[in-house]
Amino acid sequence: MSVKQISVFLENKPGSLHAMTGVLARNQIDMRAFSLAETSDFGIARVIVDDVYKTATVLREAGFVNNVTPVLGVAIPDVPGGLNKVLQALTDAQVNVEYMYAFLGGKDVDHAYMIFRVEDNASASAALSAQGIKTVEQEEIDKL
Repeated sequence: MSVKQISVFLENKPGSLHAMTGVLARNQIDMRAFSLAETSDFGIARVIVDDVYKTATVLREAGFVNNVTPVLGVAIPDVPGGLNKVLQALTDAQVNVEYMYAFLGGKDVDHAYMIFRVEDNASASAALSAQGIKTVEQEEIDKL
């Protein structure tokens, strides 16, 4: 019922992000979505990948602290107001969005895709489904 996101903690210094993506490249890991947040001392890279277990393992072996978090993947019709409809459904269900970011959907040009971090994925997914909004599973993202 969710997508698995890997959060990688990085020092905020030149080369840290390059080193992390180098581990992914050397291990033939394909990123589906990526977000980077930072403070003055560290950053958090959030990635959606094609092989969660392998990614978490190779990053840990390379010395990168990371954790896996369930997030909500949503297919949003690529029309004006598409995101607003999703946010209205979440607001009506009293679901708070902690953060979100977009990603491309490969050959699917009719939808935009977004990752949402919410407190309760099941409640959010039910609220969206009730409004005819499609959520996506990890297996679907792996195939994009």
